[in-house]
Amino acid sequence: MHLPYFIAKRYLFAKKSHNVINIISLISAVGIAIGTTALIVVLSVYNGFEDLVKGIYSAYEADLVIAPVEGKFFSPTGVVFDGLRSDERVFSVAEIVEENVFATYDKSEGIATIKGVDSIYASNPRLAEGIVDGEFDLKFGQVAQAVVGRGLAGEMGIRPRFLDPLDIYFPARGQDVSMTNPLTSLRKQTLFPVGLISIEQNFDKKCIFIPIETARNLLDYTDEVSSLEIKLQEGVSVSEVQTYYEKQLGNPFSVKNRFQQNETIYKMMTYEKVAIYMILLFIIIVVSCNVFGSLTMLIIEKKEDIATLKSMGARNHLIRNIFTLEGWMITLWGLVAGLFLGIALCLIQQQFGVIRMPGHFVVDSYPIVIRGLDIVLTAAGVSMIGFIITSLPAWKILPKLLDR
Repeated sequence: MHLPYFIAKRYLFAKKSHNVINIISLISAVGIAIGTTALIVVLSVYNGFEDLVKGIYSAYEADLVIAPVEGKFFSPTGVVFDGLRSDERVFSVAEIVEENVFATYDKSEGIATIKGVDSIYASNPRLAEGIVDGEFDLKFGQVAQAVVGRGLAGEMGIRPRFLDPLDIYFPARGQDVSMTNPLTSLRKQTLFPVGLISIEQNFDKKCIFIPIETARNLLDYTDEVSSLEIKLQEGVSVSEVQTYYEKQLGNPFSVKNRFQQNETIYKMMTYEKVAIYMILLFIIIVVSCNVFGSLTMLIIEKKEDIATLKSMGARNHLIRNIFTLEGWMITLWGLVAGLFLGIALCLIQQQFGVIRMPGHFVVDSYPIVIRGLDIVLTAAGVSMIGFIITSLPAWKILPKLLDR
């Protein structure tokens, strides 16, 4: 058996003359276990919310979005766009017209963003799942209808199936503003709201879905679009198709994947996760100071044993390893217990949803997703802290006794 390990294990489990050393060692191991458990649970909760947010966005967002780098609109004609529509890797190409407008409903006024969509976009069955009142139907025969974000509807008092129309205005292109009668310099479209939709909070506060033909009439366009939203066939590599059309379209156009479409949100979630990881590691560092204290006290208590080992020919390196290994054992016991407990709690939450979400949320209980990388990072972080903390007494306190 490895001699330093054998002696370190005896020191760890043997009764000390000062019982407080055992208590401090136990507190250290428990503290590390609790910190490790918290790391696993909190990171798994962040993973759950991250996947939940991605799932919400993926239900409504395209795999790729093509938009002009300069300007707001472009005409999707030419060899490249014809090839895009006939590409076997592409499931659908939806044309979108998006612009900020002025809207009025009954006696309420507000700034909104219209999203003119074609029949391909409107056929997405997930849109109907977001309806909280009414239905997602942008046409009744030849009559154009609107579906309004729930937040905007709440601000303007919009209700579906009411007789009051929703009027949207946009400045007429190439026409001077009349100071005597400003309304003559505005184009107007009247629609009836038939549904309220809830997708995402910021989106719900401003968006109005309308038919793309109505949006083009309002903006005085023919076949122009503000973007093309592309859904790919299942199993097709998004990065491969993105790279291909970036080369085909060149600099005038941007081709964005889902992450790039919501880069700010995804980066913010990543930064939050890193921040909570660092905060919990700092807590583990504070708790690990107990290991430093217990090892220091143990070294002082065992100074006679150290002298005996030296007289028997033990080198300083061996003695140093004994106390370093004991600190490692305390850390590893806490780490293993914390990993086991954290994973167990996450599995229980996944299976039974013990901790419920407060209020009315899209899920009933806190979402949990366990990832192997989080377990590895947690084990690596705690191990590194344990190595540094346990090395300090062996390298700073012990040499003073060895030199005597």
